[in-house]
Amino acid sequence: MEEETSTSSSSDDQTFDTGSWIIAQDLLKRRLILEDNFTWIIPTTTTTKSSSQFFVKEDDDIDSNELIRYVGGVDLSFSKDDSSIACASIVVLDLLQIKNDGCFQVVYEDYKIVHLQIPYIPGFLAFREAPVLLELLEKMKHECSPFYPQCLMVDGNGLLHPRGFGLACFLGVTADIPTIGIGKNLHHVDGLTQSGVREFLEAEENCSKDLITLTGCSGRIWGAALRSTNDSLKPIYVSIGHRISLESAIKLVRFTCKYRVPEPVRQADIRSRNFLQKNQGIM
Repeated sequence: MEEETSTSSSSDDQTFDTGSWIIAQDLLKRRLILEDNFTWIIPTTTTTKSSSQFFVKEDDDIDSNELIRYVGGVDLSFSKDDSSIACASIVVLDLLQIKNDGCFQVVYEDYKIVHLQIPYIPGFLAFREAPVLLELLEKMKHECSPFYPQCLMVDGNGLLHPRGFGLACFLGVTADIPTIGIGKNLHHVDGLTQSGVREFLEAEENCSKDLITLTGCSGRIWGAALRSTNDSLKPIYVSIGHRISLESAIKLVRFTCKYRVPEPVRQADIRSRNFLQKNQGIM
């Protein structure tokens, strides 16, 4: 779950050493790769958004084995009764298997219900949510799953973060996997504001635009605001996590968007909420 919308639990009797977390973030940030660092190719696609169908273009020059196939999504859903109880989920979609309804085939899913000991602290979401998500990834690797994701979409931000190192960066560097941050709300960093971005997109001269680059007052590019479907009024905020460029991240997000949120994250969200609702009593 992304930072601005995460549910926090009260923990007045506990103190947390955020100073050591900052040091950990800074050490991991040194290993951050902000360009394409993979061998696969992102498919080109023709999308009929009004009917939410996907069609992969045939290209005689590209072997299907070169195309990215398995893209994962991760998310946490929280109990309505106790915000310290959460269900972590990982869902993997096969981008080369498209069902009759136009949806990508889910080929792997796993869940873990946890009692989180760390509350939500702005800027440090990764220290609350990353451990259980890394555990799910490590389980896949340990079991030699053939569906281990080639890229991971994270319900949370990457570079678009007050310290330039959000949950998507943390997961990517720690697990050494290409990651993309998907935010539903905008962090107010470097002069960027959510209201400002929406006003820009809603301006008459920009009504036909579905993408704007998020450039801060410093001149740094933090990510992009993307209207992922024709009928989407609210943009999503895409940012680099690790081992992928912003251009490639946007291309892959576009390819996987049937609705506002890309399918890997959307399916992880839906399925984690359903799993938590059915299994919360097992804790």
